[in-house]
Amino acid sequence: MNKIEIKPGVYWVGGIDWDLRNFHGYLTQRGSTYNSYLIIDEKIVLVDTVKHYLFDEMLSRIKEIIDPAKIDYIISNHVEMDHSGGLPKIVKVAPKAKILTSPHGQKGLKNHFKEDWNFQVVKTGDSLNIGKRTLQFFLMPMVHWPDSMATYIPEDKLLLPNDAFGQHIASAGRFDDEIGWDILKEEAGKYYANIVLPYGEQVKKALSALGSLKIDMIGPSHGVVWRSFLPKILGEYTKWVDNQTENKALIVYDSMWGSTEKIAYKLSEGLEEKGVPVVMRNLKTNHISDVMTDLLTSRFILIGSPTLNTGILPTMGGFLTYIKGLKPRSRIGFAFGSYGWACCAVKEIESVMKTLGWDIPIEGKSIQHIPGEEDLNQIKEVGKKLAEKGG
Repeated sequence: MNKIEIKPGVYWVGGIDWDLRNFHGYLTQRGSTYNSYLIIDEKIVLVDTVKHYLFDEMLSRIKEIIDPAKIDYIISNHVEMDHSGGLPKIVKVAPKAKILTSPHGQKGLKNHFKEDWNFQVVKTGDSLNIGKRTLQFFLMPMVHWPDSMATYIPEDKLLLPNDAFGQHIASAGRFDDEIGWDILKEEAGKYYANIVLPYGEQVKKALSALGSLKIDMIGPSHGVVWRSFLPKILGEYTKWVDNQTENKALIVYDSMWGSTEKIAYKLSEGLEEKGVPVVMRNLKTNHISDVMTDLLTSRFILIGSPTLNTGILPTMGGFLTYIKGLKPRSRIGFAFGSYGWACCAVKEIESVMKTLGWDIPIEGKSIQHIPGEEDLNQIKEVGKKLAEKGG
């Protein structure tokens, strides 16, 4: 695939990772891209690089446009190695280039690569004139690393915010309208839920700071470039940063002998009878990163596990650890499960819900051995009562 001109004189020169299926524990069934952008002006600027094994692909695209040795500046918006992995090699082929990065970015790049390159540190409000264009810089600490920043080109109304607005998707199309909103909403939501969710307040500050800018295109560092669906993705981010949810339920569970699964489905019946749509996710067959996509917009989160050795099943332990790190807020929680000789799983699940600050309007339910008809009828009533708590 050749370079793509996204604005006059601004080119996508990144790499496509068609075979990527796991991004540090996050399943990427559609692969990903690492997006780099080359700006041709009186000064030549490369914004971000790619993961190390796609460097040659990026370099070949740059060579279609210019001799890489002519690059004057390399902007590192984020030091994580899926974006900075190509830096050591591009510095060798562009020896005169200065590396522009944030204060934390300079520290991070030195720590990663143990090199004292030609750095120029920038901060919010700083700008760089490169001819017809002026590049403006905005620090975005903890979106999602301390070093994160965005580069804005007012003349092109183009925002290059690195990981913000990203999606893990490999595609021949480089623009949002070449893929379609439904797929992109799902992938952007999954990306936000699994990577950006803990930093909602910082994202909100960044959105506020960027809100005064005139933007008609956003070029993130993963996935497609936003040009046609900008209002839609900005609207979704506004909901996500505020932990806004829909009146629907997510039931996440694992089961040993089927008892916890029976409880899960009876809860679903009760919720649905009261008009609350339900998504069921068995952790035996659903990866936690996909479950997080459902959790992002669900108001009711019901979590169930049988007791194993006075604790919970390992799959549930992994899921609870995962959501503790991602810190979803403003949810209505309910814990359930089954047990044989010790009934501890529900308490462990509720403890995590309390740590997250969730509302727990109904005490968790644990049933010994196999639930009978009366037990299941009571469980269904719990589902109905829970539905009424959604407000």
